[in-house]
Amino acid sequence: MKALALLVLLATTGPAADSPEKIAQLLARYYGHDFDSPVYIPAMALIGQLRLGHLEEVQRLAAPYVDGAKDSLSNVTPSHLAGHLVFAELAERTHDPRYTARLQAAANLGFTAWDDMSDGVFMGCPLYAAAGKYDLALQHLRAMQKLCLRSDGLYRHSPLTDAAWGRGNAFPVLGLALTLSRIPRDNPAYPPVLKSLQQHAAVLAKYQTADGMWREVIDHPESYKEFSATAMIATAMVRAVRNGWLDSKTYQPLIDKAWTAIAARIGPSGELTGVCESTGKQKSLEDYLHRKAINGRDARGGGMALLFATEICCVPGGYDKPVK
Repeated sequence: MKALALLVLLATTGPAADSPEKIAQLLARYYGHDFDSPVYIPAMALIGQLRLGHLEEVQRLAAPYVDGAKDSLSNVTPSHLAGHLVFAELAERTHDPRYTARLQAAANLGFTAWDDMSDGVFMGCPLYAAAGKYDLALQHLRAMQKLCLRSDGLYRHSPLTDAAWGRGNAFPVLGLALTLSRIPRDNPAYPPVLKSLQQHAAVLAKYQTADGMWREVIDHPESYKEFSATAMIATAMVRAVRNGWLDSKTYQPLIDKAWTAIAARIGPSGELTGVCESTGKQKSLEDYLHRKAINGRDARGGGMALLFATEICCVPGGYDKPVK
């Protein structure tokens, strides 16, 4: 009931009627102002800030990791690998070799011991592609698919259970879109990554709700409509349609509905509705179905919403080439 009350409030007072750029600017007031830990959650918001032209602020936050004050890889997890995508973005905008060095240091670690969750498609593949390690990106994708891709085309979150957790599917499709952006079309890794993206998107399309959302467990209609997965899946579809990987006639209506739904769930002070809490490997479907929905400000949801908004308004071509 609290989530419903907040959603009603946002529908009447929130920025739902504003443009993606205006909503991006609103979100940027509240998200993307720290990088104390170089992991993916703040990194996505910082990439959004870069797209809005806030280069100096992001450089200031990244400075401790490139001037030697802090080691961005002192604690290495899959989330830390994805956090290094910020350095790829900074390297492409500034040509500063210190950012490239951070990116390459993360990519050179490889992936064999990192993860057995579907999140790993996002945590590793885009990083390797950004560093020009296309074979490694494809190898990592295939390893994750062997562990987590179900026969129906959805991803189980981990081998512990077949549950198709919402973010556990949003991570792969967004990871594939970001990866494909950086692989040359004539590279042997390009066709299989493209095929994987197209197949996954086609399955996800079947599960979008009538009002534009994806659920906290994708294929269970009793689970709640989840904010972060919707923003991530739709971001991937925006990028895929723009690049011709997905058919605009089929997917643009899905994107439009998702944007309307996400915008309606953003409040005037950066409040969000229905962001699934942090979720590691769970042992059963019931465990996933009972994950808490966060209503209010949330760094993960805010960062992904900022990424979605800026993908629409601020990325005509984007910084999608491998870093040299």
